Amino acid sequence: MAETVQLSRIAAIMLGVRDLRQAVAFYKDKLGLKLIFQEPALALLQCGTVMIGLSPGHVNSAPHVAGATEVSFGVDNLRATHKALGEKGIVFLGDPRQVTPTDWAVHFKDVDGHLLSLFGPEGKA
Repeated sequence: MAETVQLSRIAAIMLGVRDLRQAVAFYKDKLGLKLIFQEPALALLQCGTVMIGLSPGHVNSAPHVAGATEVSFGVDNLRATHKALGEKGIVFLGDPRQVTPTDWAVHFKDVDGHLLSLFGPEGKA
């Protein structure tokens, strides 16, 4: 009898990037993620319990860099985070909007065109 497989968590999300230095600067300096490892072909940044991996090699394995994938960052106060990131130069694709009865979202892109979002309670700016 086959054993039941149960995946319990996301360990890392790997994103293909064109310029590792530029991508690391975006995620570290603009989004405030902690850089935990970097070599010429890979950088890993910590976001809570999930690592974001940035890899120029992944670009070579796919015909395009950004696909129909979204990385959503959970926040405790969407309005305040939206304002703080806007002050760091993040350009949002629209205004924050309510997407569930309790949570709001707003979208933006990284330097390679990957779709990212903030997701959480509206809060106050």
